[in-house]
Amino acid sequence: MLEAYLLDIGQQPLDSDAGDLPAIPADAIAHEVPGEDSALDQIDEVLTRTDDALDREQEAVQDAADELGVTSERHDSSGVRGVPGSVVPHPRAPARDPNPELFRTTLNNSHRPDGDAGGLESSSDEIVAVLREGHKTTAVSLQQSLLPQELEQPDDLRIAATYQPGDSDAGVGGDWYDVITLGASRTAFVIGDVMGRGVRAAAVMGQLRTAVRAYARLDLPPHEVLQLLDGLAAEIAASQIATCVYAVHDPNEGKLLYASAGHLPILVRDEDGTIRRAEDPTGPPLGTGGWLHTSGSIALPPGSTAVLYTDGLVERRGKDIDEGVAVLERALVGAQGTPADVCATLLGALDVDAYLDDDIAVMALQHPTRTGVDAELFGKAALELVGGTETAPRARAFTRDTLTSWRLPVETCNLGMLAASELVSNALQHGTPPMELRLRRTDRRLIIEVADGDDHLPHRRQAGPADEAGRGISVIAAIASSWGSRRSPGGGKAVWCELPLGF
Repeated sequence: MLEAYLLDIGQQPLDSDAGDLPAIPADAIAHEVPGEDSALDQIDEVLTRTDDALDREQEAVQDAADELGVTSERHDSSGVRGVPGSVVPHPRAPARDPNPELFRTTLNNSHRPDGDAGGLESSSDEIVAVLREGHKTTAVSLQQSLLPQELEQPDDLRIAATYQPGDSDAGVGGDWYDVITLGASRTAFVIGDVMGRGVRAAAVMGQLRTAVRAYARLDLPPHEVLQLLDGLAAEIAASQIATCVYAVHDPNEGKLLYASAGHLPILVRDEDGTIRRAEDPTGPPLGTGGWLHTSGSIALPPGSTAVLYTDGLVERRGKDIDEGVAVLERALVGAQGTPADVCATLLGALDVDAYLDDDIAVMALQHPTRTGVDAELFGKAALELVGGTETAPRARAFTRDTLTSWRLPVETCNLGMLAASELVSNALQHGTPPMELRLRRTDRRLIIEVADGDDHLPHRRQAGPADEAGRGISVIAAIASSWGSRRSPGGGKAVWCELPLGF
């Protein structure tokens, strides 16, 4: 048993920085198999990419041995007389070496003077158990380090997420989640599942999560983000299958715009307890290529809660996965409290501790209903920009009156009027109808946005001394805490900026 485990961990080093190692058959390591030089090539790759991984493996064995009264030695093969089954050739030994360096674990039987073989087997089992637990702990630590350590919290929503590793020796799979602030109070949410287990699945997951964050910064529609991610997944892990759902919440729209690549449907519970599924078509998993993903939408009104999850939460052996989703829906009806409470309730209702064959990721989003003083800290207003030369003055007056009614500080009102004037003037000069000025405030910021029908996104540039134009975006960048632009799903674009509220 010990020999088998040592060979096994020789294929998958404990240290997580060893890289993506190919699986090497044990007999290909221990013996030269005629006509199978591909195994030797794999060994060369392992030696090149994991120069000290085997030393770390031996240190792990030594640590476990010290705890259990076992001696671990490395020495030359001459005179070796080990316990049968406890000696394996060291993978660094040159091919055809008649006296390869051997890695030998000799059981110290001093605590059992009778030399009972059962004691040897018991100690061997204990070593294996310790090493397997160490391997699992390393994989779990890697997985958790690749997940967000703290979720971003948008102004309009409350969010919580949880991850639980599976109960296998590998300990983890490729489940992941993330929350990404896009600006203008828009927020992206993503949850996914890379099939497989162990360090390889976790490494692929980390690459996909990083790519999603980069693509999200482009502020593309959800289906375009998945389209880019699909191509990348085929390059970095052609043999891996990954599912994913990417959603964007826009408080102006009051809904989630999403796209799914083979993932389970988003569930939404309304304030009255009604459960809705995101039923729009889903595409195939990431990495398959040749598929045009599409975006769908589902309303997320005040008082509602949305849940994103991976299959480990609802999939059970011998049962249809739709049964698990139905159980989740019933549990969501009665899930109350904070988003963290909702996650805990769902995990308990589906009895995940008894069926933890796969790892699990769950994310809960709440759109709270605000009343009283809290409601006064949130507001929005819009003005359609039509007409001729009077449009800009009318937009400035609308901005002044709206910000004053929100009882914002005078300095903030003045900066808001300047920002609105620059954005409106830029749209009138370079954009096309229809045009709209949108004002929105939260408890933390003021958002000013102008939408028009032209697809060309503005860029900040250095205007020359004699230039009469080209300074509008530079002014916005100077007075705003952040600014940006994006294309609208139905055509056209929106340019926005944010001003902080210091109370």
